[in-house]
Amino acid sequence: MRILKKLSEHIKQKGLRPTFNKIWKHYVFSHQELLWMERDLVSPVPPHKLRPYPPLRVVNITPDNASAFARYFGDRVGTMAELAREGYTGQMHLDDQGDAVAFIWGAARNYHDKHYYGCWFPVKPGEFFEFGGELTRAYWGTTLSVDLQLDLWKAMADQGCNTVVDVCEFHNIPALKLHIRMGYKEQGRIMNVYELFGRWRFYRETRYSGSRLDALRKPTPTPVAAEAT
Repeated sequence: MRILKKLSEHIKQKGLRPTFNKIWKHYVFSHQELLWMERDLVSPVPPHKLRPYPPLRVVNITPDNASAFARYFGDRVGTMAELAREGYTGQMHLDDQGDAVAFIWGAARNYHDKHYYGCWFPVKPGEFFEFGGELTRAYWGTTLSVDLQLDLWKAMADQGCNTVVDVCEFHNIPALKLHIRMGYKEQGRIMNVYELFGRWRFYRETRYSGSRLDALRKPTPTPVAAEAT
């Protein structure tokens, strides 16, 4: 009865077709396209208009300090500690109360994402795979989204890396725009993740030419020609 009530409310709010699509993707079949992106660690980040944020403290994540995630990321405490034990490089930004308000991870070796997608992401020599970046809502739209990555890039450069690679879901428009803002380039590769009946997952890599992000780029202003006198 409770399920039927929630279903009825969702239909009233979203409509019949969106509700059916959501049920289909959740219980029958779903397909996610993860676009591979990359950039070097030395090119400057393009100018932006993000808001400033109060001072925060950057700390390397360890199994012993993962409890700092309890307030804003309570369901991640165990995962953060596990990733640290496995030797991945993680950084968190702490507020004046000692609570983590943002975090990000880097892997200088092949990364098995057993916590979310369930597949392997290969890493070449000189590269590192960036994953798990997240901010609390209060810091959305601030320069922390930039500094979070820059701090990790410096730490990974100190480990001998010269290129950052990651994947981004094609339907996640805000994340794609962040990649464009940070100067990432498309690799022309897609990791396809298929899920059947909420139980079985299949993976396949495909390639494409051209750009799939051009529609999201802000148009460059066309110079106005001087009027002849």
